[in-house]
Amino acid sequence: MRRTSFVLVLWVVSIAASGSAPAPRVWNFDRDKVGVIALGFRNEAGEWHVVADDTAPSKPNVLAQVAKSAGEAFNVTLVADTHYTDLDLSVKMRAVAGNSDQGGGLVWRARDAKNYYIARFNPLEQNFRVYKVVGGARTQFQSAVVRRADGWHTLRVTMKGAHIECFYDAKRFLTVDDTTFSDGGMIGLWSKADAQSHFDDLTVTAL
Repeated sequence: MRRTSFVLVLWVVSIAASGSAPAPRVWNFDRDKVGVIALGFRNEAGEWHVVADDTAPSKPNVLAQVAKSAGEAFNVTLVADTHYTDLDLSVKMRAVAGNSDQGGGLVWRARDAKNYYIARFNPLEQNFRVYKVVGGARTQFQSAVVRRADGWHTLRVTMKGAHIECFYDAKRFLTVDDTTFSDGGMIGLWSKADAQSHFDDLTVTAL
């Protein structure tokens, strides 16, 4: 009897463990129609649409921000059907053009296009930064020097509770704690002003 109970306990534990890791959601844009925004994404600001890119990490398509927005404008697209609190979020990004600004980054725990966290890389400034945006106003938490290098790079963010960690090409550069958006929200992509960038393999996993 004891042996049977022991085996049953092991079986239950094994089943629980095997189902404990949520599957990631991945957007590679390869089945989306070129010339329009990807399915499920909202064009909040800027001009976002799918384009072909023969350098893409997963060919043939990427999601591009192609507007040349003026001044301090934030270009934002949000994934409408997402809601995450604790998450592991990443994307591959290539800076294409921009005179006043370049690059871009990841948005998470977004309530809307004016309230969210953002981690972004700017090749012109050669820095990687994490901010919060509240009511459209941006507040910087931390900044790290990251030298410019052409081509594709991976941006990654993890957040659990109030703790944020930000990675550039698998190296952690930024760590901060904040409780502004404690109830979770949407994920998305971001650039500023005239920064035109390509994004591929947007991936999110609930933690």
